[in-house]
Amino acid sequence: MTHPAPPPVRSSDQARGIRRGTRRDWLWVSGIIAAGIPAGLLWWLLAPGGKNLISGNAALASGTNSQGWLPRDLVLAGLFVLAGCLVAVLLSGLRDGGTRRLLLLSVAASAAAAVLAWQTGVLAGGWLGGPQETSANASVAFSLRSLTVLVLWPAAVAAGFFVLRIIGLLRTSADHDADDARTWQ
Repeated sequence: MTHPAPPPVRSSDQARGIRRGTRRDWLWVSGIIAAGIPAGLLWWLLAPGGKNLISGNAALASGTNSQGWLPRDLVLAGLFVLAGCLVAVLLSGLRDGGTRRLLLLSVAASAAAAVLAWQTGVLAGGWLGGPQETSANASVAFSLRSLTVLVLWPAAVAAGFFVLRIIGLLRTSADHDADDARTWQ
């Protein structure tokens, strides 16, 4: 009768490395989620209906002007795409950034950060903005009319990471082809 082989024994350094890697992953995730707070405050500062620092147009500063509703959503959309691209670049630069687990964690954290940014902006609009009469339309108050904007941050992470991986593979292939060509000469 044969006995099953015992599991391989890991050194204590390997065990600590695994814990340290998991801790680093959660720090990465919490950093992405925490980025939602400044993104939401930046949205309120830049968008019409908030501080309106981008256009400075006094006509768009009031939430009662429906012409400011689309730019308000577009400012948040732009911030989300920028944040998603930044996360994708940072993720692809990590030594172990190619792991599926870290990519999935980054996309999920980006979705949570997008919701946090949205709620932070709405909260900043309620606290720092003037009182708004929302009986005519709820969008008079600083808000987000198109909730599909919330998908842009995680989508930008996934798409940006995909593009950067393809570029990396093409560079590797081109370097390999150049090495083959030198070998044959």
